[in-house]
Amino acid sequence: MDASSCSFCGRKKKDVDLLLSGMDALICNFCIEQGWDLVQEELGIKPKKKESAPFQPLKVPKPQDIKRFLDQFVIGQDDAKKVLSVAVYNHYKRIQQDKAEDDIQIEKSNIIMVGETGTGKTYLARTIAKILQVPFAVADATVITEAGYVGEDVESILSRLLQAADYDVTAAERGIVYIDEIDKIARKSDNPSITRDVSGEGVQQALLKLLEGSIVNVPPQGGRKHPEQKLVAINTENILFICGGAFDGIQRHISKRLNTRPIGFGTGDDVHRVLDSQYLLRMVSQQDLKSFGLIPELLGRLPVVTSLDPLDKFTLRKILTEPKNALTKQYEKLFNMEGIRLRFDDEVLEYIVDQANEYKLGARGLRSVCEAIMTDAMFELPSEANVEEFTISLNYAREKFERSAFFMMKKVA
Repeated sequence: MDASSCSFCGRKKKDVDLLLSGMDALICNFCIEQGWDLVQEELGIKPKKKESAPFQPLKVPKPQDIKRFLDQFVIGQDDAKKVLSVAVYNHYKRIQQDKAEDDIQIEKSNIIMVGETGTGKTYLARTIAKILQVPFAVADATVITEAGYVGEDVESILSRLLQAADYDVTAAERGIVYIDEIDKIARKSDNPSITRDVSGEGVQQALLKLLEGSIVNVPPQGGRKHPEQKLVAINTENILFICGGAFDGIQRHISKRLNTRPIGFGTGDDVHRVLDSQYLLRMVSQQDLKSFGLIPELLGRLPVVTSLDPLDKFTLRKILTEPKNALTKQYEKLFNMEGIRLRFDDEVLEYIVDQANEYKLGARGLRSVCEAIMTDAMFELPSEANVEEFTISLNYAREKFERSAFFMMKKVA
């Protein structure tokens, strides 16, 4: 007998997960499990197999209820909220349909959201997860490569969903996945090349089987860090996929498609009004996404296209103060934990909105401007005694922001 093999079954060390050594013998994990089963049977203590729990019908929130919940956290974007609310509601109903009742099978409506950076695509997805009774996972398309290359495989998306479901395969198979930065896997070029597009078109093709609905072998702990792990089979037929991306530059494709007037003199104002960049994204279609670089096979599996409007100053002002998780409320809570009451003058809020609007970073720009203004106060005040109230005035805000690296960067640019 080989010195590095099990004394009971003869399996070699490389073929087992665990090999325990005794005085003059070795035993592997397989023989330990089999022996424990025999002991339980002989002693009459073998537990009965746990019956799978019957499928519990979900409490389905109505689309208007879902949208009302989103309204508490996300300002504006009514069209995108309606589309998401209906998609999630239909997803609930779809996974509860009685397939034996008739031959009508409800198809899932995967969604793709198009919107500039900072308009709330990821935030919408994270917010909707708060009211879901199904597992919800957020994945990033930028780290995925075609199978066999450095990076993550598409199966890692389902690994996150499986982890969110606490490794309950049945629960994961009725979950929802949000794939962020879907525009980053657009086809890099229409010209054939000797180099493979392993993080572009290759990823799109690998995503097809997930979006369409098939049985996928998923590594529970991720792909390549634990190559010895056993794969779990997950059926993606009832998993709803929501994709989002900024699609920077897609306005050119939309303008090109809409501007179809014949050669000659145009009417001028009407054309420019239609092609105003403020409203171009509302007219996005699958044809524009195809021109941008998404393959037709992928677009066919993402039938619902919605867009998010760019944020104007009025919307930014509301974002700053009105939602449950508004930035000003976050700072007030931070200072309140130090026993300090924080106040913002109205002029300060207008100043923050003006600066954020200049940088065209959407809601993220608000946070950057606020951090530039608040850093010194958050650094100094916790160490000072007898400070019960602190007011951010316009002069204070302007002084702090104009001394920040954020402002200096704008001047250099």
